[in-house]
Amino acid sequence: MKTTLVLAALLAAFPVLAQALDRGPVTNLPLPRYVSMKASEGNARRGPDTSHRVDWVFTRRDLPLRVTAEYEHWRRVEDAEGQGGWMHYALLSGVRSVLVQGDMVQMHNAPDGASSVAALLERGVIAQVRACQIDWCRLEIGTARGWVEKRHIWGVSEDEEF
Repeated sequence: MKTTLVLAALLAAFPVLAQALDRGPVTNLPLPRYVSMKASEGNARRGPDTSHRVDWVFTRRDLPLRVTAEYEHWRRVEDAEGQGGWMHYALLSGVRSVLVQGDMVQMHNAPDGASSVAALLERGVIAQVRACQIDWCRLEIGTARGWVEKRHIWGVSEDEEF
């Protein structure tokens, strides 16, 4: 308890230290952050080494994953359901993708619910993310392109814009 209070006081006094704690010690990239599966199959292990047992096997290429920790060449990841473990970084890609979480989600031609519907997306569809605004993301699935409300997808943070 006393250690927690000291740490909280240090973080308040030194905002740079607080920011450093939100960064991966290996890559200096933000934590948590989203990546995607580069491989069509990847083992999620109990710990950051091949000697640890496999807890989960991801089997969908381009599946979005959230990186929550780093250790050497390993990244601790989780999927939209919270399943995961430690994966070797070579199995992951920085290319952003999202998972559609609603049934028959409307993809619009513009980031506006009143715009025309370009496509209907089924639950479980994986799409590439091209841009994100406060409430909308521009997605690409094959030749289909359009805007989807963030609340219907997993793989981007609520406040993320790019």
